[in-house]
Amino acid sequence: MMNADAIRTIIGIIGNVTSLFLYLSPIPTFHKIWKAKSVQEFKPDPYLATVLNCAMWVFYGLPFVHPNSLLVVTINGTGFVIEILYVTIFFIYSNWTKRRKMIIVLLIELVFMAIIVLITLTQLHGTKRRSMFIGILCIVFNIIMYTSPLTVMRHVIRTKSVKYMPFYLSLASFSNGVVWLIYALIGFDLYLVIPNALGALSGAIQLILYATYYKSTNWNDDDTNRYQVELSETA
Repeated sequence: MMNADAIRTIIGIIGNVTSLFLYLSPIPTFHKIWKAKSVQEFKPDPYLATVLNCAMWVFYGLPFVHPNSLLVVTINGTGFVIEILYVTIFFIYSNWTKRRKMIIVLLIELVFMAIIVLITLTQLHGTKRRSMFIGILCIVFNIIMYTSPLTVMRHVIRTKSVKYMPFYLSLASFSNGVVWLIYALIGFDLYLVIPNALGALSGAIQLILYATYYKSTNWNDDDTNRYQVELSETA
């Protein structure tokens, strides 16, 4: 009979697979962007938020912060590279206004990450204190990552259209949240329980919205202009 550690390791490996699926799920979206040579009405918010989120979790999983967290490091390191590629593609096909906003956000994230690393290594001694400090921050940024689709969900409810809310990203968010929640509960890592419970909830809400408004969605390209008018009215 397998012990709890062995089961947790297996769940963690499954979590790596579901997380990889989560990171790769926007590929259809970026294929559309590449074909259109434009980001259209897609938003970079989730990808920018995920870049910082992955960087924080990689740092959390390092041996001198939170030992025995190799699976956390591997998948978030992979995710970081993938998200940087997404942001790069988004940057290439955006107008200058969007590019400027993305540059500002990325610079803020870079400076913030440098400050956190400096504080952790110079002011906090011992993995317990470091784990608590970085773990709390990871929870905060996981919440930011999982709430970043709120602008998209608001648009879905207002327009009764799920055209700009990718289904596979929503499904992957839900699946990933559930698997990592189970992983966290087995060893009871509170810093993993809270964000992944929120992730599962966020993904579930997106799937409910998708099921609710799928039939009322106009999948033709001519609803893009209508969306642009609505955005200008709410700006």
